[in-house]
Amino acid sequence: MEYITLKNSDLNVSRVCMGGCPMGGYGWGDVSEEDFVEAIHSAIDNGVNFFDTADVYGLGQSEKTLGKGLIGRRDKAVIQTKFGVRIENGKTFYDNSPEYIDTAINNSLSRLGTDYIDIYLVHYRNTETPIEDVINKLEELKKIGKIRYYGLSNINVEMAKEILPYKGKFICCQDEYSLACRKNEENLKCVRDELCMTPMTWGSLGQGILSGKYTKDNVNFGADDRRSRDIYVNFYGEKLEKNLKIVEALKEIANNHNKTIPSCAIRFILDYLTDSVVIVGVKRIAQLMSNLEAIGWNLTNDEIDYLDRISK
Repeated sequence: MEYITLKNSDLNVSRVCMGGCPMGGYGWGDVSEEDFVEAIHSAIDNGVNFFDTADVYGLGQSEKTLGKGLIGRRDKAVIQTKFGVRIENGKTFYDNSPEYIDTAINNSLSRLGTDYIDIYLVHYRNTETPIEDVINKLEELKKIGKIRYYGLSNINVEMAKEILPYKGKFICCQDEYSLACRKNEENLKCVRDELCMTPMTWGSLGQGILSGKYTKDNVNFGADDRRSRDIYVNFYGEKLEKNLKIVEALKEIANNHNKTIPSCAIRFILDYLTDSVVIVGVKRIAQLMSNLEAIGWNLTNDEIDYLDRISK
């Protein structure tokens, strides 16, 4: 495994982080809690010590499943969860208020079955709450031992400006990024270079389009899979055609290195976006092991340049 010490912290984590969105049990097709728990155990056995989730994934189900998978293994795991997305009466709100943070942290601790969270992220920023109030509450949670560190998720360059006076407080920031989605590249580089935070990527396989599993005639999803909706643009129209060209390039590189296609897509992020962590959602052990083939080698400079050109 490859590890990195997160900025402004003493946390040494695996550069491949197991993502918990599918663990929510909603919107990713057929899922099994037993498969998730087995995958968590296998991840730890293979050197993964970093697990990402959020209170809103499956309305708490993801945290419950992760907590179950970490029974007896809590000391081997760095847990990262998020707050800030509140759902009431079928409507979604972004809530960063100190009052909501108190409620959210206690609920997350209960579901995860732990008395502390290693990294607590602002899932989405609600600017109605001054950033000073958010930081003060998070510092209070650190002081009483409910969290160790805190970070951000899904911020743009404009939002980054309000963070600049608090450089060093936040240790990491995650955003969507992959060969299929490079629109946030400058945000993540800003996070790394100007705000001194470790960048993390979610959607690192483009919701699965970079797995090599799909073809132009094989992108049919059931109604219980969110990717059946055309807002998941990676699987539709011209975007799909472009993504399949990227997959063909990945297939060629994978053959050269005797690696899986998804592992090459992950390796691109690890090599291109230096000092980063890649979050990958998995539903079963086979997916996990395929993704972990990204570890312990590097793409050549020519391969990085080739994938860079074809995906821009």
